[in-house]
Amino acid sequence: MVSAILLAGGSGHRMNSDTAKQYLEVGGIPLIVHALRAFEESEADSVVLVVREGDESYVRSEILDRYGIRKVTAVVPGGKERFDSVWEGLRAVGSATDDIVLIHDGARPFVSPEMIHASIDAARRYGACTVAVPVKDTIKVVDGEGFGIDTPDRATLYQVQTPQSFRLSLILEAHRRFREDPRPGITDDTMLVEEYLGQKCYMVQGGYENLKVTTPEDIILAEALLARLR
Repeated sequence: MVSAILLAGGSGHRMNSDTAKQYLEVGGIPLIVHALRAFEESEADSVVLVVREGDESYVRSEILDRYGIRKVTAVVPGGKERFDSVWEGLRAVGSATDDIVLIHDGARPFVSPEMIHASIDAARRYGACTVAVPVKDTIKVVDGEGFGIDTPDRATLYQVQTPQSFRLSLILEAHRRFREDPRPGITDDTMLVEEYLGQKCYMVQGGYENLKVTTPEDIILAEALLARLR
């Protein structure tokens, strides 16, 4: 069984918009619909959609029903922080030990079924993986006074995207331990399994088009990318 959790509980704060970013339109279609359609076309068996509290009815009628999304088996309210929302999604998925679960940011509209397939395969083989791309720019480590103090080898650096995919039992245990003993500085689910379980995460080739829409400039870029992808 392969399940996916799509996180769609964001706001329009950094968009300077009254509309939550996942409902903003790209190509005349809400952002979240693009991501949902990729999972509809993939081998994922079911999708849990995590939304802002109070958005459940709107999402069912204006997103799922309107656009014919059939794989979503649960629409659940998220929590205060990202990890809280992932936890609510995991609770809705269940706890079968041999299952695979993919966690994806709903604000990444251009994930492809090919990325999803590669993620599922890698999670089955290695237990944990993330979609990622090699960084293009030189990266500097900067000290507290604003001076560069180190330049890591660019050949070893990857920009992490989503989906991030796991054996369900593995990511559930990592989240349980995090909730019992939260540690600072952890920013995504791969770091959870690395920090709490000592689990290495495999890098799955992503795509530079698999951007996360966060600011108004990203909407412009997403529109241009969509025109090219069509």
